Amino acid sequence: MKVVILLSALFLVVVLSGLYLWRMGDQRSAQAEADRLLAMRQTDPQRFSKAMVEDLPEPARRYFHFTIKEGTPLFKVAEISMRGQFGMGEKNAPNYLPMKAEQVLAAPEGFVWQMSGGSGAMTISGSDTAQWTRFWLAGVIPVARAGGTADHALSGFGRYISEAVFWTPAAVLPGPGVTWDAVDENTARLTLSHDGRRQSVDVSVDASGRPVRIVLERWSNANPDGEYRFQPFGGHLSEFREFEGFRLPTHIEAGNMFGTDAYFAFFIADVTDIRFTQ
Repeated sequence: MKVVILLSALFLVVVLSGLYLWRMGDQRSAQAEADRLLAMRQTDPQRFSKAMVEDLPEPARRYFHFTIKEGTPLFKVAEISMRGQFGMGEKNAPNYLPMKAEQVLAAPEGFVWQMSGGSGAMTISGSDTAQWTRFWLAGVIPVARAGGTADHALSGFGRYISEAVFWTPAAVLPGPGVTWDAVDENTARLTLSHDGRRQSVDVSVDASGRPVRIVLERWSNANPDGEYRFQPFGGHLSEFREFEGFRLPTHIEAGNMFGTDAYFAFFIADVTDIRFTQ
């Protein structure tokens, strides 16, 4: 009996040690990706001038005039701290977990979102990028492992290009691979192409130019069939603050099937800080 107990204990130690090393490997990968993106920061970028957007459709000009003050250094890489709620369920049972997260956003190159949510034994933590989704329960049980596919990369691309619209507007200024078209008097359509991928995002602005709503067709398998396809995604933006010359939303509510009866905001975030420089 003692031998069985000792062998069982040894087996448990080996399993837990393996899971710990696996978890540490995930953390190192996330930090390495964050460091790679942060290394793309410019120290002395070009400064914003309204002349840069004078040929854009009026809603797009209004958007840039509001989001970037004249003379602002055009930093494209941001570190974002946030708190909020993350829905683990669906519309009728959202199962919201309190969460806090740190994100590095460097469109069009990528993003890293490192989150922890819940409490006690129900704590969920991990990271999300265009390369992977990796989350752990209580730090020891892997509960989500996805990525390494073209589908995952395209889905991630849709996420971080739409987030660039409201958190790193310098990254979506007109230029190679970036165009803006009019949709209506208060909506402009960004289309960004990079590395063989293409994403359009409709940006609706108010009279002063605040981007108050974004809508896109995102490649996603968040549907009852679990199949990847283009489907509506979007959200509402509010509570704008100034960060280093950029006027950005600090309250975001977003989710799948935006504009349909199936929509619910699974992502509700309040930004506490946005940093463009070290």
